Amino acid sequence: MLAQIGTWSLLVIAILVGLGGVMGFVKAKSKASLIAGIASAVAFLLAFAAALNGVHHAHMAGAVISIILCVVFGMRLRKTGKFMPSGLLLVLCAIELALMIAAHFAG
Repeated sequence: MLAQIGTWSLLVIAILVGLGGVMGFVKAKSKASLIAGIASAVAFLLAFAAALNGVHHAHMAGAVISIILCVVFGMRLRKTGKFMPSGLLLVLCAIELALMIAAHFAG
């Protein structure tokens, strides 16, 4: 059950970071946000597809992506001091990291 929750959370976080990249582009005309958001979303989607297909280390791949994003959003939060959007994405990626670790050991 926990492994399934972890698998489907990969799809949810992929959608959220993809939309975040698009919003960053629309609001701030940031091509870097768009590229990073789409690339992160694709990476999460690949981990999601691998998890659906029973690849044993798919959740650990999701954990690695989450760690990278936690570092990036943590640095942005420290630099700007603004919770939105960096802090929110940091929290979401930290939750995803916890889910990925739990899912890996559950499945």
